Amino acid sequence: MVTSFILMNVERTKINEVAEQLEGTPGISEVYSVSGNYDLIAIVRVATNEDLANLVTNKMRAIKEIEKTETMLAFKAYSRHDLEAMFSVGM
Repeated sequence: MVTSFILMNVERTKINEVAEQLEGTPGISEVYSVSGNYDLIAIVRVATNEDLANLVTNKMRAIKEIEKTETMLAFKAYSRHDLEAMFSVGM
């Protein structure tokens, strides 16, 4: 599994709309509005690097209100909180 964090600058008046669009996109597990240099952060969990490339270069690029992105790949997870929560509900 490939996990990545996509940091986005979004047209200011469209932050909520873009977040809602991204929320329903396969591969995007979470979307957060944040303070600081970026407007939104998406957590992406996909099977392959090709799936990530398709998500970023095809699906996200089609959302015109996204002005800039920065993608960070996760190498290693140090917290198992989310994984433990998934297994405790039978996923």
